[in-house]
Amino acid sequence: METSTRFLHATEMGVGAWAWGDRVIWNYGGSYTDEDVRGAFDISLEKGVHLVDTAEVYGRGRSERLIGKFLKNTEDPVLLATKFMPYPWRLRKQALLRSLRHSLERLDVEAVDLYQIHWPIPPISIETWMNELALAVTEGLTRTVGVSNYSESQMLQAYSALARHDIPLASNQVEYHLLDRRAEKSGLLARCKELDIRLIAYSPLAMGLLTGKYTVVSPPPGMRGRRFSKILPKLPPLLNLMTQIGQDQGGKSNAQIALNWLICKGTMPIPGAKNAKQAEANAGALGWKLTEDQVEALDEASEVFIKE
Repeated sequence: METSTRFLHATEMGVGAWAWGDRVIWNYGGSYTDEDVRGAFDISLEKGVHLVDTAEVYGRGRSERLIGKFLKNTEDPVLLATKFMPYPWRLRKQALLRSLRHSLERLDVEAVDLYQIHWPIPPISIETWMNELALAVTEGLTRTVGVSNYSESQMLQAYSALARHDIPLASNQVEYHLLDRRAEKSGLLARCKELDIRLIAYSPLAMGLLTGKYTVVSPPPGMRGRRFSKILPKLPPLLNLMTQIGQDQGGKSNAQIALNWLICKGTMPIPGAKNAKQAEANAGALGWKLTEDQVEALDEASEVFIKE
């Protein structure tokens, strides 16, 4: 099976399917339905967003099952990315291939385009999991392999272990957005570019904070509101700048500015979309670029949020 990572570098943006089936964080089944999610899937493809990123743990497998149903009713090409969760109690290396096969059953496909280790959780070593990822490639179960939430040193271990099998590390998926630039400041992004590893940016809109719809008096609901209570008071100056830049770019939204900033940084953002309207709005981040001065202005305005 083709192991080239070129398709990842040619893909500017994907869609994240975390919310597709998740009740705990995203209130699936309450504020949106399967029909809404189907709309997000269809519009994403229609607007040229062909990579869908999911995981076995999203909605306890429901995200993968929904995508499997959607695939039956589309003729558009879809790039599938999913993930293996190395729970501490998964002490046998065979758990990876078994889990991958279960994901393939839920997705109802013979192989995926990208299979990732979700977190670098001990006690099983990074090298052991990389050996199993290499086996997944040679058995034709995945086109390429990647990691998620790996630090630079952990990523280098994974890169070296895969290289012994002549298999490239295709990607590292980490949280990266204007309110959390650790991937950039730590040198991880630069190392990814050096080694031709695609940095995939998850939660690119900071779980909705960068859209401008939340304030101190109107915070996001539930767990997100508690998590971001200290950040909300600092947001207005950055959001105001994003609005101004959006106007200068012909009426782009704050969310589109945030996503385009990530594209300009050389990463692939994977914003979530619960419905067709959100998917169409996300796609509006494609087909144009912020100026260098605008990127620098956003960099400067977001310095207040940088985590050491």
